[in-house]
Amino acid sequence: MEHSLLFNALIYLAATVLAVPIAKRLGLGAVLGYLLAGIAIGPWGLRLIEGVEVILSFSEFGVVLLLFLIGLGLDPKRLWSLRRSIFGWGALQVGVCTLLLFGAAVALGAAWKIALIAALGLSLSSTAIALATLDERNLTRTPAGSAGFSILLFQDIAAIPMIALVPFLGAGARAQADDGWMVALKVSAVLMALVLCGRYLMRPAMRFIAKTGSREIFTSFALLLVIAIGWLMQSVGMSMALGTFLAGVLLADSEYRHALESDLEPFKGLLMGLFFTAVGMSVDFGAFLAQPFLVVGLVLALLAIKIGALYLLAKWFGIPRGEQALFAFLLSQGGEFAFVVFGAGAAAQVFSEQVASLLVVVVALSMVTTPLLLILYDKLIAPRFRLDKRRAADRIEPQEAPVIIAGFGRFGQIIGRMLLANRIRATVLDHDADQVDLLRKFGFTVFYGDATRADLLRAAGAATARLLVVAIDDVEDSLALVDLARRDFPHLTILARARNLTHYYDLMDRGVTIIERETFEASLQLGGKLLQELGHSRARAQNVVNKFREHNLRLLQAAYPHYKDQPQMISMAKQGRKELEDMFARDAEALQAETREAANR
Repeated sequence: MEHSLLFNALIYLAATVLAVPIAKRLGLGAVLGYLLAGIAIGPWGLRLIEGVEVILSFSEFGVVLLLFLIGLGLDPKRLWSLRRSIFGWGALQVGVCTLLLFGAAVALGAAWKIALIAALGLSLSSTAIALATLDERNLTRTPAGSAGFSILLFQDIAAIPMIALVPFLGAGARAQADDGWMVALKVSAVLMALVLCGRYLMRPAMRFIAKTGSREIFTSFALLLVIAIGWLMQSVGMSMALGTFLAGVLLADSEYRHALESDLEPFKGLLMGLFFTAVGMSVDFGAFLAQPFLVVGLVLALLAIKIGALYLLAKWFGIPRGEQALFAFLLSQGGEFAFVVFGAGAAAQVFSEQVASLLVVVVALSMVTTPLLLILYDKLIAPRFRLDKRRAADRIEPQEAPVIIAGFGRFGQIIGRMLLANRIRATVLDHDADQVDLLRKFGFTVFYGDATRADLLRAAGAATARLLVVAIDDVEDSLALVDLARRDFPHLTILARARNLTHYYDLMDRGVTIIERETFEASLQLGGKLLQELGHSRARAQNVVNKFREHNLRLLQAAYPHYKDQPQMISMAKQGRKELEDMFARDAEALQAETREAANR
């Protein structure tokens, strides 16, 4: 039965709005909720949605947006620092898993060509499921999360030669070989064009669009940029996600990075949910019911081989013991590119459509198992590693204090004591368990937990508080908290501690206006006392301190638009030193004149 686009959207949204909160309430996670919603409304459930292939193809754009936004968070220097884990660990994971899967398939009696294509496709993992899980659990910066991201990025790169290899194994391989060099040239040309456009065209274009002052046009341009790059990649047989990731990296140090992130984030979330729902709808239970024991056996064999290989590799990679099983479970499923590899295998007549359908259902079911494996990890494995200094976040009853302090080290404690002395209530969050226990002995209301978690921040009263003090030591966590507060609690006035000048400017990029550098004021006050010890009057010393502060703040504000332009920053720093020198010289002359006048009296 044909349905309108509006009806399909209604069913999709209703299913996800019902299924995902229930799944999260039951501890199953959002990803499994989307998958179950797709199974329920798909061809093998209530049959409310048809045209699953079209929806799945469209929803893959969510993965494209995800990789673009991840690229925006990685500048080229940081990406280069990950080269060992991307190409070393990634190649090792794909190679080991392919070899083991190939050996198992041949042992089961499969022809070597079928075994090779099946092994290549099944060695890949789901970028969407793994990265969404890392983001949902706030694990991106853990060793397991970092290693998983690097390997997933390599898999996206490796998928291109895999797909190109498949036709060489089928009928008409010789004809395909004649086009090989032409394909390689096209790919090289597209990558070169993307790099050049990213460097010399994208930023001027965004600057021109931004000057119009129209936010919706900027959002439209951001979507146009991602769609155009995805289409270009697809036109030459490359991964759309890989191309947009590269574009994101090229724009990572752009002044428009945060605007792009905020504009594209809602689209990413919706399309990722649609993608998982479409995967659930695409599970071919017909192929499962035709050979249920074979399908279950293949899924279990795939999981056993990949989990075993990944667990051993996690030890080799130096991932902490408590995260090794998590790493193996995260990458144990089959990936989206497996669908493409198996489709290419059927098109090249390496194996039949029935074999391709069987492999696809194995991949789809393996995706469904990942959230279940992670629940198993949470219930049985993770508790064994929580006996050390790390513990679960405190359960916070809803708070209504006007101030939230995130980070209660030396900097945050001073603010907290001042508030306490003035009988102003504050909710304090800190991730150091020992520090929390110590401060509670002295009567402070402190909760243990990661302030960058939206649920914890909401429980701390962010929806009703007026002020958020960001006093976290770690610069990246500090910026992540500011991003979270700006997105989910825009009414909060943010007061932030800056560790250094770069951190100061990063906070300004995010719209924070009340910022204090942690050592600046202390240095000024000590400098004033030094002048007094050298014989200057207290008033004179304080005047020097005030002028130095005002001059420094003016210089900071003037340099802000150019802080990513190193030559300009050097020039402005020299000019600032010259202005400060002239100012102090004038002050010295005025002081000498005052001294002479006093002597003449």
